Amino acid sequence: MSYKAEYIWIDGTEPTAKLRSKTKILADGDALPIWGFDGSSTNQAEGHASDRVLQPVFSCPDPIRGGDNVLVLCEVLNIDMTPHASNTRALLRPVAEKFAGQEPIFGIEQEYTFFDGARPLGFPVNGFPAAQGGYYCGVGSDEIFGREIVEKHLDHCLAAGLSISGINAEVMPGQWEFQVGPVGPLEVSDQLWIARWLLYRTAEDFNVSATLNPKPVKGDWNGAGAHTNFSTKAMREDYRAIISACEALGDGSKPLDHVKNYGAGIDERLTGLHETAPWNEFSYGVSDRGASVRIPWQVEKDGKGYIEDRRPNANVDPYVVTRLITDTCCAGLEKDGLV
Repeated sequence: MSYKAEYIWIDGTEPTAKLRSKTKILADGDALPIWGFDGSSTNQAEGHASDRVLQPVFSCPDPIRGGDNVLVLCEVLNIDMTPHASNTRALLRPVAEKFAGQEPIFGIEQEYTFFDGARPLGFPVNGFPAAQGGYYCGVGSDEIFGREIVEKHLDHCLAAGLSISGINAEVMPGQWEFQVGPVGPLEVSDQLWIARWLLYRTAEDFNVSATLNPKPVKGDWNGAGAHTNFSTKAMREDYRAIISACEALGDGSKPLDHVKNYGAGIDERLTGLHETAPWNEFSYGVSDRGASVRIPWQVEKDGKGYIEDRRPNANVDPYVVTRLITDTCCAGLEKDGLV
């Protein structure tokens, strides 16, 4: 007997990487081997030296094919087994290990938008729907579009064993969100990439596409983000650590160092409107969705908890955003003697 292993990797497309996958047939009981692919077709090699290596790093049940079949997330390596330049996971690993003692955990809120051809799902063929507002967490066929796909995606994520923690309809028609976490930086990033792959693959069966475009419709419509919730052991015990983490994110060049790596097109989304702070300003505040970083009201009340970095785009690379936040906040906590 045999089983199917869907090898999934992140390509070298710029400014926003794409997911790729292909199927390997393995005999029952066989471990997941390294594999290869044509990097010249994924913006990861030139034709005269096109071989690249797939190194399995995370696997889970394949909820679409079922049975003993699996999804296999891979790092991309060069043929000398060094990380490829597009391999951002390799850069996260040493940072996660360095600060493991602080027990950093993340919950990422992945917003996305369904498209039916060239228009968002739920938009009329001509013109625009009613203004945003009623669609958020709405109910009814006049305000909700794509729920069947969303529910199927949720079922797939749960069957795959992912740490998915919720879903909701978002502010614009055809716009939705799912949340992954709270788990560690590598775990949340691996699982978010798999959940994205499952989103695209699930929508494919409905002849609908899903996009992580941070501003899918120009004008007076909310963009799409990946709000990133973060805490360490100290933050979960002491409000001083909450403030220390916020101050670290706003220190010196850190705001721009982060924002320039928070997803392509971030200046189109972070305008100061539509529940965002301007991309070139940094602020934090309690219960403030117009701040760069929000401290939930419950956190202030309890004197401990987590913070929400509201700046990352929907198309952000989770390996990058978790690396930057872990490195900046954990180093800041060490500096302030709160570890």
